[in-house]
Amino acid sequence: LCIYVFFLGFSTNLLLSKTPRRILAQTNNKTEILCELKTEHAGVYWYRWSQEKQNFEFLVFSNPFGKAVYGANISKAKFSVPGASSRSSYSLHISNLHASDNGTYYCSISQSSQLLLGSGTQLSVVDVLPLPPKTTQAPLSKKPVRCITKSKGADKKG
Repeated sequence: LCIYVFFLGFSTNLLLSKTPRRILAQTNNKTEILCELKTEHAGVYWYRWSQEKQNFEFLVFSNPFGKAVYGANISKAKFSVPGASSRSSYSLHISNLHASDNGTYYCSISQSSQLLLGSGTQLSVVDVLPLPPKTTQAPLSKKPVRCITKSKGADKKG
């Protein structure tokens, strides 16, 4: 039995992920990854690629009714899949985030004995979120300032 895995690109338009390609989240918080399908399906599979562990891990299969089948050693408390509003919209909730949750998350569908993956969402969990850059403006002057520069050669000539 062979299972072919294809990353969806320009030629196949079955999956459309509406989640940003990257999510930056803070430790102990939660996040949600969305998966929008262009056609209805009876459910989606969720996977995580861990760069650190160099492995591809099955997390959970979810159907539109919120029924889930979890992978081995996957915590139901950490990963939840609420019922879908339609057979073409699914989400994965991840709670109590830690650095071990870092990775690229994929939603996928099975079609014609092939497992088709979306483009993925990279999740990075950090202890402290970076602050947005501050923008400062130079104070406005009431009258125009004229700048004059002197060269050293001009000083010697007088």
